[in-house]
Amino acid sequence: MRLTIFGATGGTGTQLVRRALEEGHDVTAVVRDPARLDVPAHERLEVVTADVRDPVAIEPAIADADAVLSALGPRGRGPTTISSEGARAIAEAMGKAGVRRLLVVSAAGPFPDAGDGPVVRHVVKPIILGRLLRDAFEDMRRCEEEVRATTLDWTIVRPPRLVDKAAAGRYRTATDVNLRGGHAIARADLAACMLGLVADDASVRHHVSVAY
Repeated sequence: MRLTIFGATGGTGTQLVRRALEEGHDVTAVVRDPARLDVPAHERLEVVTADVRDPVAIEPAIADADAVLSALGPRGRGPTTISSEGARAIAEAMGKAGVRRLLVVSAAGPFPDAGDGPVVRHVVKPIILGRLLRDAFEDMRRCEEEVRATTLDWTIVRPPRLVDKAAAGRYRTATDVNLRGGHAIARADLAACMLGLVADDASVRHHVSVAY
């Protein structure tokens, strides 16, 4: 497949690019600073420098893609709009380019639901994490609103805490509900999950929780 990946210099984005190349995909990595891309040059890797918030700038990188994957996310705990503004621009560019398949990384933290245990649902997520990561969580909520408002074939992927460890090669998923006891996942396994969902029609217009 021809995949366009946003957020390619981040932890999850780096894993997505590496895994996609290993699986034989052609990858276009859209970055603001190519020097920060921690992936060796590859014959199936094209690096495009563009501002993800500018739909006109990113449309050429999307035009020939079979699917677009966004691993955009905030750095630090201050006010941020990168996830929501990026989602809006990507969706606009995809519409103009005629590309329909979109996968976006969100997070489980901003969305307590019946899949969580009582303490996590009523205390940990809304009070502890909700205060600590207030700005990032608000941006992720707006990001999901932007994605859900489109007519694209989208899938939102919601992981819990992300860790930088080697892939375990196994994980659990659930559709439209959180995973009880799912407290963490390695970015490498998150990348594998996302790539596996690209061709999964059953995940279209749903959110998928993934965790150990």
